Amino acid sequence: MPFSYHHYYQNLHQDSSKHHLADELLLAGQCERAYDTITKWPGYKVTDLISLDDFSSMTDIGKVLYKDESTRLGLGSFKALGGAYAVQYLLEERAAASDDSPLTVCTATDGNHGRSVSWGAQLNNIPCHIFIHAGVSEGRAESLASYGATVHRIKGNYDDSIAACNEIAAEKGWQVVSDTSWENYREIPTQVMTGYTVLAAEVIAQLENSNTELTHIVLQTGCGGMAGALIAYFWKHWRAKLPEIIVMESSKSDCVYQSMQRDQIVLVDIIDETLMAGLSCGEVSELAWPILRYAASHVLTVGDKGVKPMMQLLAKSQGERPNIVGGECSASGLITLKTMMDNPELAKSAKLNKDSVVLVIGTEGATDPELYQQIIRSAL
Repeated sequence: MPFSYHHYYQNLHQDSSKHHLADELLLAGQCERAYDTITKWPGYKVTDLISLDDFSSMTDIGKVLYKDESTRLGLGSFKALGGAYAVQYLLEERAAASDDSPLTVCTATDGNHGRSVSWGAQLNNIPCHIFIHAGVSEGRAESLASYGATVHRIKGNYDDSIAACNEIAAEKGWQVVSDTSWENYREIPTQVMTGYTVLAAEVIAQLENSNTELTHIVLQTGCGGMAGALIAYFWKHWRAKLPEIIVMESSKSDCVYQSMQRDQIVLVDIIDETLMAGLSCGEVSELAWPILRYAASHVLTVGDKGVKPMMQLLAKSQGERPNIVGGECSASGLITLKTMMDNPELAKSAKLNKDSVVLVIGTEGATDPELYQQIIRSAL
């Protein structure tokens, strides 16, 4: 059955000459510092870049490469790279300043970022408090607690959990470790994003080892932290040769689309939660916005309809690739590509065809195993 879409926007502000924005976000030496730190962590290994031969055949796209983050550091998500690195960065900076006062970290999360912050806090033996909203599954809440964090469930949506986290942190003197930025709060989310660039460095090495050149990159956005970080790193590396960047988001939390339309950051009030929980963010990060604004070529918003069949497709290979445990957000890149190929006007606009070589990010595995099994079974 063909996939439909809610909104599609070809970015009128795209300008490949503005790669200086990437240099301003990712300062010289910062990515190297993150790479040197993270690659020494226990359990670190390069995650697989898998050719989805069956999906390519189904959609008539030349090659689709899937970066499988389901095995990342045993935490099951790319976000393992960001929050934990920001925690370690904070501790290193405090040590360099001879600040030995006790540190307690906290954050708001839909699950994966909080798991990374919790793991980073546990690794460094410091207290951690995690704030989750009403829509976060109990399985994800239990996972957060398993890393030693104190979990606080807040009424409302993700943005409400951010507000509660910030308020209580101010009262208690805790340090917020957020993956999104706002006025006068930029350094820590910058380091979170810098941690994500390890993924991009791995991709570039994997592409070079296989003598492969990308034509397109599909990136899912919540607050835009991952998308902004990866685009910035790729932009620093490829400059004017940056591939076409297609960003996608849930139609229920379409803050990037709305911001692109109005050419300014727009806050979206999330009424209904998407199944793709990691994409449920109502506002674009201030850090990510300039990168998305000038580097992204297309924005697509979709509903949840394709999540279950794409998760099933990943789980049961119809080609030579291995079976893949891909969570709800991992399905989003494939949903985007199938939607665009099912709608020829979109494929033509984005120059997607049988000669295209596309990178998608499998951002998570079964981060809520019970929910994952329910979805896989219901899709059969």
